[in-house]
Parts: sequence; structure tokens; C-alpha cells
Amino acid sequence: MGLTEEQFERRRALIYDLICDRHYVPMKKKEIASLLQIPKEERDSLQMVLESLMEEGKIEVTSRGKYRKTADQILTGTFTAHPRGFGFVQAEGREEDIFIPEDQTGLAMHLDTVQVRLGERAAGKRQEGTIVKILDHGLHQLVGTYEKRKNYGFVIPDNPRITSDIYISQENSLGAVQGHKVLLTLIRYEEKGKNPEGKVDLIIGHSKDPGTDILSVLCANGLPLEFPPKAEKEALRVPERVSDQEIEGRKDLRNVQMVTIDGEDARDLDDAVSLSFDGEHYHLGVHIADVSEYVREGTALDREALKRGTSVYLPDRVIPMLPPRLSNGICSLNEGEERLALSCMMEIDRKGEILSHEIAQTVIRVDRRMSYNQVKAILAQSDQGLMREFAPLVPMLQQMGTLSGLLRAKRKKRGSLDFDFPEAKLILDDRGVPVEIKPYEKNDATMLIEDFMLAANETVAQDFYWQEIPFLYRTHETPDPEKIKKLAAFIRNFGYGIKGITDEVHPKELQKLLARVADTPEEPVISRMTLRSMKQASYTVQCSGHFGLAARYYCHFTSPIRRYPDLQIHRIIKEVLRGKMTPERLRHYTDLLPSVAEQSSLLERRAEETERETVKIKKAEYMMERIGKKYSGIVTGITSYGMYVELPNTVEGLVHVSRMYDDRYYFQEETWELVGMDTGRVFRLGDSVDIRVVSADKMTKNIDFELIES
Repeated sequence: MGLTEEQFERRRALIYDLICDRHYVPMKKKEIASLLQIPKEERDSLQMVLESLMEEGKIEVTSRGKYRKTADQILTGTFTAHPRGFGFVQAEGREEDIFIPEDQTGLAMHLDTVQVRLGERAAGKRQEGTIVKILDHGLHQLVGTYEKRKNYGFVIPDNPRITSDIYISQENSLGAVQGHKVLLTLIRYEEKGKNPEGKVDLIIGHSKDPGTDILSVLCANGLPLEFPPKAEKEALRVPERVSDQEIEGRKDLRNVQMVTIDGEDARDLDDAVSLSFDGEHYHLGVHIADVSEYVREGTALDREALKRGTSVYLPDRVIPMLPPRLSNGICSLNEGEERLALSCMMEIDRKGEILSHEIAQTVIRVDRRMSYNQVKAILAQSDQGLMREFAPLVPMLQQMGTLSGLLRAKRKKRGSLDFDFPEAKLILDDRGVPVEIKPYEKNDATMLIEDFMLAANETVAQDFYWQEIPFLYRTHETPDPEKIKKLAAFIRNFGYGIKGITDEVHPKELQKLLARVADTPEEPVISRMTLRSMKQASYTVQCSGHFGLAARYYCHFTSPIRRYPDLQIHRIIKEVLRGKMTPERLRHYTDLLPSVAEQSSLLERRAEETERETVKIKKAEYMMERIGKKYSGIVTGITSYGMYVELPNTVEGLVHVSRMYDDRYYFQEETWELVGMDTGRVFRLGDSVDIRVVSADKMTKNIDFELIES
């Protein structure tokens, strides 16, 4: 006789409670059935319950077939391997990871779901455990370098967390040769005395060929390299010009003066801005490409865009969310071309307060395409040549500069945080080899566009929140109090404090901290530690605010060419504007949006990790050609094993204590210093030091320096 799910769970709880009440005294199945008065015809379901409890490690069976509560506490979690052989298990409900020594990993591979038995915990030490069972393998494909042997081969994984080489039989090699980068599927996992076995699915290219390094990262992270044929066919059917029929019913802004402001090499221009000033109020327009007009829900283009989630910007290429025919064509707000847009038009007073707004479907025509550098030269340097070239636009640009400052001051007043970490701009030659690395410049023009986009994002989010329409919000939750307490303890080493850490910290307190450490030697590390103490922003269907911006309402509205959530909310906005948001459509979005939010958040993280990884590869490649060169840098991190030094070009490397030749150094945790035992020489965060490049490795992405005397 079968049990319903509810009956099964109830019986499961009763049996577990019964076994726990017996204080480890084992019971046979018949005894359990008798005590709980389970009829004979339900004994099969009893066996299923017992197996379920054993699978979770809650009970165990003795050699005599008796059941008892597991003597040792067993938890289930995900194993994260370390290149040196040990690892950690993150178990559900536990804030702290469980440390797994190298000899206790039980053949588990990186990302496996495992059962771990907790060991005795020594005072002041991390909880240790032993992996007793592998429940599921989390890794199915990987990328590595093929090594040829006489009748077989093996792959050395690129991911250093996978410490076993993968055996490849000749028939599963796909003809790979020595040095090929390959994508493989695991067909057998590690067994005692046997390496894992794989089957080559794709030969990416030779490890020495240009571009193979980036392609390998894309394959390893599961990023698509091409659009499916159906999506490409749909893109080809999209018109190249806006038709009169599409314009009908839209607000006509073709005679409104407006510009796009982007980087010189940008090709997908999805936002334009306009501004007028009547002596009392500013009238700001943020005009966003109406991508949803061409990428309809449920089409092949839409499915592929959701599958990608976001465009990914790499040093040598862009992996776009939409085919270039759309993103660089009809959806790009190109100069002088009629384009469909969704516009957020705001009336703003002299204090930066948004008094009123209108969201409308529009048709626009951009007057000029401008670059950040051009606008910066006009606003900050009054460049005469550019002011003559863009004479009709200069008054509007100057008013934009003023309004930008007002909006930024208003955000700062409410507590918005600004982490000003230098980003790297990599310049590559035609073979993809880095020839220059420099900090990406944040200037008046980049901040101007950021200020206007933030204003539009907040305005749209607030509008739809109060309409109580299903929507996607950009959420940044309040930091975990424990992490803020740890941050407070850390900054006390430098003489700083944070108010209000017993309750929820307000962003203004962290803003004050960042202001106090500005331009001090410890600024880089305290800024990084502050950022790490905060939660990661994500997409949600609840409007719970954005901590980092100190904003009650926030969404992503301004980049539908490159972010799926923006495209999704454009559809919702248009249905509301057109009066088509019926009860049926409300139910549709209520059901749809949670999965879109979750998937978009996951894909955003995948994109960020891929971007970081490829930048590290190119930085290491750049430094490989500069072994032996001397540089001056700033100490940005101090550890027990050495110090991290960042060069003016944003490249960071490690000076290991063994390469600090003038003394033996030890880590003084209380003051966050490295102190020489004999000389008493001290290295602190923010110190300027001279280094020599010792080694750099594209595979491991590690860069090592040695300390040299000034």
C-alpha cells in the first residue's frame, strides 16, 4: 500500500523520533513496525523510510541488521577542493565551512555533494570532518591540456582544484595531439587506484595558438560561443529601419536634442540622454532602446537571451546576449537614425529632488554620438576645439554637468556608498597579446551617465512598486551583523570604528568610514574588507531596497541590449502602458518572474567570474614578458606568508616572505604588519616598495615578485 507524500514525511518523523528516543539502542525493523503499529501491507513503505533516513546519514544499520541513530553527527554539503589536496564542505544551515584534511576527502572531487562525519573540535580551531559518502557529482565537464602517450592520453585540468589527471583512451581522444586544449566529459569518476576517465567532446585549439586561452575559459564556464540557427534566422528577419507603423501611437521626440555618451569602442548604444532647464526645474530624459519590440517573449531570440542572461565583456571579445545584427543595428541608438525607445522623463528641482516623471513609448533621433573623453574635455577642460565642434550641444552638456553633481550630492547625503577601485583597461595586439595595461579612468562624463541612469532606475522601480505590478528589482540586502562585527574588529587595528553594529548598520556609517580612510595607506584594504562584508546584489521579485545605493526602490531598466532583466521589465512596462496588463497576464508574470530572477542572478555571477578570470590570465601573460623588470608599487595586502603589492597599472603580485631577503619576517596580526626579526623593519598596508618580477604563469594566473632595496 503506497503512502502519500504527507503520510511518508509524517511516518519518517515518527520513526526518527522513535529511534532517537532509544538512545542508540538498536532495533530491528519488526520492532519498529510493532511499536508504531504499522500493518504488514505497509512494510515496503517502512523500508523506504528507513533507507531515506540512512541516505541522509541520520540513522545507521548495524552488522546484525538493527537500526539506530548515527553515533557521529553526519551532515550533507558541497565539497570545495583546494589545489593542495585538502578541502572544505559547506553544509546547509552552517555558517562556517567544515575543514576536510587531505587524507579524509574520500576520493571526492570539487563540487561533489557529500556526506561528512564531524570529528572532535579542538578549542579555537575550525571544525574538521571526514567525507564518508559521495552522494552526487557536481562536475561533469572540464577543460584541460591534452598530454599524448603511446596508446592513450590524459588531460591535465586547467582548474587547479581538480587535482587528478583525467585518463583518455585512444578511441575517446577525438584525435587530440600533445598540447591541445580540450573540453571533455567525465565518463568515470575516481576510484581506488584509478584516475577519473573522460571523453573529449571538443578540441578548442592548441595551447600556444592566439585566443585559445580565452576560449578555454569560455568552454570551462559553459558560455555559448555561437547563436543557435533559429535565433540567427529570427535576427535576419528583424528590419533594419523603423517603419511608420511601428512609430504610430508613440510620443515623438525626434526633435528633442539628445546625445549618446559612451566609450570610443562601444558599438551597442542602448541609452541616450536629453536635458533642458526652464530656470527653476531640470527636465531630464533617459531614453533606452526598445529591444522588446524586436525580441518577443517565447521566441528563439528570447530563449537564447534568457539562457545567456547577460553580455560578457572579455579582454579580446564580447559574448553578446543578442546577435550583433540587433545589438549593433536596429537596437543601437545610432547617430541620426530613427529608433524606438522607452523613455523615462523626469522633472528635477535645484536640490536634485525628482518632482514628477513620465514613462512613455517614444521614437527618437540621436543628434550626436559622443565619447566620455570628449564630454570630459568639454566639461572639465573647456577644450576649445571640441566646444566649436559640438557648439549646439555645449549649453546642454554644461547643464548636465550641474545636474549630475546635484544628483550625486543627494545620493551621498542619504548614505550611498562609492567604492572607487581602479579597474584595468587591457590593450591587446591583433594576436590577443596584451601590450599595455592601465587603470580605467573614471571621470566627469562617466559619472554623469551613471548619475542619470541611477535616477531612471530608481524612478521606474518606485513607479511599478506602487502600482503593485509583478516586477524584477535589483536588490542589495543589509549586511549580515556578524560580518559587520568582524569588520569592526578588523578596523580597530587601524584606530577606526563603526557606530550601530549592534543592530542593522546604516549605509551612512560605512560611507563615513570610507570617507575617513580616503587617501590613507590603509584605504585599499579597508575598502576591500568593507566590500567583502556586504552581501552580493541580485535580482528578486521583492522590492527590499539597495543597501549600497541607500535606495528604497531600485531596478535595472537602462541596458536591455546586454541584460535580460532590463529586457524583461520593458515588456511589463509596455503592457501596462498599452492597457494590456490583464489578470491573466498578471498571473503569468507572477509565475514567471521568480525563475527569471534566480537564473539572471546566477548567470550574472558566471559572467563576472569569467571576466575576472580572463583579466587575470592577460595580466599574467603581460608580466611573463617582463620577468626581471623592476617596478614600484603599493602594499595592498599583508598575510602570514608575505605581502601583496599592486603596481600603478593595477597588476598585483605576491612577495613571499622567502623573497624578502634582508631579514626573516613574521606577521603581527594585532597591527597588520610584517616585522623583521633582526632589523625591526616594518611593512604596513599602503607602504611604497620596490619589487622585481620573479615569475608569472598564465595557467595558474599567479604573479610573483621579490623585494629589492630602494
